[in-house]
Amino acid sequence: MKSIRPEELEVRDLHQLIVGAIAPRPIAFVSTIDENGVHNLAPYSFFNAFSSNPPIFVFSSNRRVKGNTTKDTLHNIFSQREAVVNVVNYDIVQQMAVASISYGAEVSEFVKSGLTPIDSVLVRPPRVKESPMQFECRVKDIITLGEHGGAGHLIICEVLQIHYEERIMDERGRIDPNKLDLVGRLGRNYYVRASGDALFTVHQDQETIGIGFDQLPLHILNSSILVGNELAQLAGLTQIPSREAVQTRFHADPFFRNLLHSYEEQPAELARQMQLYARELLQKGAPKEAFEILQYPFLLQ
Repeated sequence: MKSIRPEELEVRDLHQLIVGAIAPRPIAFVSTIDENGVHNLAPYSFFNAFSSNPPIFVFSSNRRVKGNTTKDTLHNIFSQREAVVNVVNYDIVQQMAVASISYGAEVSEFVKSGLTPIDSVLVRPPRVKESPMQFECRVKDIITLGEHGGAGHLIICEVLQIHYEERIMDERGRIDPNKLDLVGRLGRNYYVRASGDALFTVHQDQETIGIGFDQLPLHILNSSILVGNELAQLAGLTQIPSREAVQTRFHADPFFRNLLHSYEEQPAELARQMQLYARELLQKGAPKEAFEILQYPFLLQ
């Protein structure tokens, strides 16, 4: 593995190394207004939510590496202390790219990108009508991180008002990621669409205490078939299956019984086949059942 210190790289190369690795990043499509009433709209992927109570967003408007200049958004933030964070979904990603062009301060990116400004409720900057979620914000603080090209300005915003299209919600009133269809930013020209086949779930109870890798039986931990992600599903369970649970699984699972019958004279192959079956169960989101299968050879010893 190669190892390198940040100061050994050109700033542009360091930037690409960072944004390529710290990814995908959500995009804050930030609308602001200057002292003359000119609208500005620009995307920022150095962005995230950092608190829920109070609701706090932070994004960074970095100095340009070339020329060490700052962006119109930063000027407007210092001047007006207000902003709207609009989310970027797949439907507007190309228009977002147009808005990222460095137009002059007198030019509205709403006009250039073909997006529609609509009035906010509590702040002066407009919202993006085409964005499915918009957050009106008051700027709480601006932290300058440096004076050279590439240095960021952390803009800390408190959310005052939230707008969203009801169509993005599921029947329980929760955001459906497929309906929201967000876009995330990676390095260079790469983006990712956060919907469809890109989505997967990870089920782990945060309140109960899992047994951890250190408590996995060695015949499972040393498996040549199961990989870290699969072992982790077992490690997240609260207890190792009892003999009674394994026997119950034996009687309830005809495929398991068939394996035992088919390979009863081939213990090594039986162990391999049971691990393969356990992997199938893990891929179906059934770690308890998989653990019970894997424990059976151990109980025969």
